[in-house]
Amino acid sequence: MVSIDHVAHKLLTYIPYVLVLIDMRYEGVKCGRDGSVDSHMEMGKKLLAAGQLADALSHFHAAVDGDPKNYMAHYRRATVFLAMGKSKSALPDLSRVIELKPDFTSARLQRANLLLKQGELDEAESDFKKVLKSNPSDKEEREAQSQLIQADEIQRLVAQARSSFNSQDYVTAAAQLDTIIETCVWDVASREMRAECFILMGEMGKAINDLKAASKLKNDNTQAFYKLSSIYYNLGDHEMSLNEVRECLKLDPDHQQCYSHYKQVKKLNKQIRSAEELIQEQRYEDAVSKYETVMKTEPNVHHFSLLAKERMCHALAQAQQASRALSVCGEVLQSDPENVNVLKDRAEAYLLDEQYEEAIQDYETAAQHSENDHQIKEGLERAQRLLKQSQKRDYYKILGVKRTAQKKEIIKAYRKLALQWHPDNFQDPVEKKKAENKFIDIARAKEVLTDPGKKIGYRIAGGPSRVGFHLGSSPHPPATVDSTFSGGSSGRSRWVIV
Repeated sequence: MVSIDHVAHKLLTYIPYVLVLIDMRYEGVKCGRDGSVDSHMEMGKKLLAAGQLADALSHFHAAVDGDPKNYMAHYRRATVFLAMGKSKSALPDLSRVIELKPDFTSARLQRANLLLKQGELDEAESDFKKVLKSNPSDKEEREAQSQLIQADEIQRLVAQARSSFNSQDYVTAAAQLDTIIETCVWDVASREMRAECFILMGEMGKAINDLKAASKLKNDNTQAFYKLSSIYYNLGDHEMSLNEVRECLKLDPDHQQCYSHYKQVKKLNKQIRSAEELIQEQRYEDAVSKYETVMKTEPNVHHFSLLAKERMCHALAQAQQASRALSVCGEVLQSDPENVNVLKDRAEAYLLDEQYEEAIQDYETAAQHSENDHQIKEGLERAQRLLKQSQKRDYYKILGVKRTAQKKEIIKAYRKLALQWHPDNFQDPVEKKKAENKFIDIARAKEVLTDPGKKIGYRIAGGPSRVGFHLGSSPHPPATVDSTFSGGSSGRSRWVIV
């Protein structure tokens, strides 16, 4: 059996060797670490010179990790960050350089320039002044002096812009902020103020650009995302509004304004998507009902009302409900007379209602704004063809009499139909227009069929186009329509039954 004393003695004999090995290992690590930092620095410089920024950055990261007090490692890494356009990442490194080596003029000058671009004017001026007091090179002195003058001018402009904004002179304020932002390109406060000017000036596209920049320049900028969402919402862009308000809630799930707005936008977005799915499924009546719900959900934003009516116009035209389609399409075109989609849909509704000239007019207007639209071209050709066919109308059929009917029977049928379709009996503009066309057709039929000469010409020609006038081309209404008077102040109707 081995004694404990013997084992202890053996262990004690190895202790000097163990201590030597530990010491050697420590020295090796220390030497290896210093060598590793230098190696990373050299490799990083080579890669930076070659423009391989991502690889250079990796080496400078390693150098900083290996020696956090190596000011040149921080400075080189800041240089790479600046080359990559990551100024926010460069700034802490430059500050660390100045902390470690306060007389490093180049680092202080670079930090001053970054602070100026960020709109941190007081801090920038302080750095520029310290550069001028630190025995800089001629080039550094000229740059610091020039930038100090620039910073002082920006300070003056900022005060003027705030004064203009507070005086509600938003045009002047925006112009002053333009000049500020040319220099202070990363100044969040100036961009947000200019965005507010644009909103109040009604230039929403410009406001969106500034707010998008502000949301990227400032971390956790929930207010910028909220404003972006609100602008898109008021422009009727429910999908972009939903995207932006979600970004706000990612930053702060408890943000009261964003959460309340999110619930409204999400509800509206769901209804609009549902309505569009119904149109795709050709369930047009259900789609119309759904868009009516959209208008109830958001009655105060004009763009959503216009969108809902535009799609209702389309659905009703597709459902061949001409009268309702004409009414809704007409409402949209009063606000948006160049809306090509609505012009096409209303033209289709006019065709359904046999108002061919009106259909042609809508297609021609649409073509002016969308020359290469094949649907417009085909629709216009179809409308022109139908108009030509309509000009060969059966006047006997219009009056509902046989071809052997005598004059007395024709006049009786005419008076009955003229009373039925008298335009003064209709109040709705669409129905009234339809009645006017019917009334004119009835009057023309009676005029031709009760005049022996015209009647013979009509029967020989096979239609009205060669009996003195035809639908839509006569310079004057037929004799049975008195166009001397227009209903209103005279109290007399222009539509006379004779």
